[in-house]
Amino acid sequence: MAALLAKIGIISIGDMGVGIAKLLVANGFSVATNAKGRSDDTIERAKSAQVELLDSDEALTQQCSVILSVVPPRDALATAQRIADALSGPLRRSEDTTPLYFADLNAVSPSTVKRIASLFDRRSRSLSVRFVDGSIIGGPPAPKPKPDSSSDGVEWALPRIPTSGPHKLSEIPDFGPKLAATLNTRHISPDIGAASGLKMCFASFSKGFTALAIQSFTTAHRLGVLSDLQGELQALMPQRYELAEKGVVGMPPKAYRWVAEMEEIAHTLSEEGGFEPDSFIGAAKVYRTVADDTVLGQEKIGKRKRGTTVEDVAAAVAEGLQTKRKKND
Repeated sequence: MAALLAKIGIISIGDMGVGIAKLLVANGFSVATNAKGRSDDTIERAKSAQVELLDSDEALTQQCSVILSVVPPRDALATAQRIADALSGPLRRSEDTTPLYFADLNAVSPSTVKRIASLFDRRSRSLSVRFVDGSIIGGPPAPKPKPDSSSDGVEWALPRIPTSGPHKLSEIPDFGPKLAATLNTRHISPDIGAASGLKMCFASFSKGFTALAIQSFTTAHRLGVLSDLQGELQALMPQRYELAEKGVVGMPPKAYRWVAEMEEIAHTLSEEGGFEPDSFIGAAKVYRTVADDTVLGQEKIGKRKRGTTVEDVAAAVAEGLQTKRKKND
């Protein structure tokens, strides 16, 4: 059996995290996570991906060469704080070891990722840690059979992972080039904030468009013209309809995550672009409505019951809005 390349920590093992874990394991890395206090579903996902279960952040920082933070945007800062605290606590990583790389791959604004980076900068004299600003564009890694059935192994459908900042994953001694290639990373700038900013601009197109589609489809449903709207879109803008349908149907289990992401986009467009934040504060409210005021907020990836069609998403959101309106009257 070939020796494992390195141990990579992942926080946390959600849909994206488990996909990355499986990709890394398939390419010769071992993967670990802090499983303390995690749900049974998370534990089962981790076991299915051959992820080692550790019981503390201290153990994660001591045993791993790289830690990837892949959490909901609302948890990004707190997660980094946990790791910074673990690195400077009484059970901290030995100063004789090689530097730990902490890569924040979350959907946050440039200003937020700079705050996260500063948690490690303030401890730079006592910590051997390298911070990488990163983002994930696309869906979770997933294996796909090779077209040639006679060939060995599988190919992977991969998201794109831009990174930025003064440190590169590819420069880690020994296994860095392999890790960077496996994750499909591309270092785009020496500046912290560039990779996160790129993600925010991209997501303003994709998830911003989905927020508009939710409102349009729901309103058309209430007017009794949803099928007519779908027909017009399919006839005149078939590609846009396909994107809208895919986005709206895939959205329900992720709506709660996207509330904070829309707020981070609003900060980015305001702080970096000079625009008013209103549009994406509004988009955040759309996703909060879905998550908090409709049955769609109970949906889980792999266990879907509602919202698997445009028609049902529109009906469920309309029902939720009507119920909320009655409560407020």
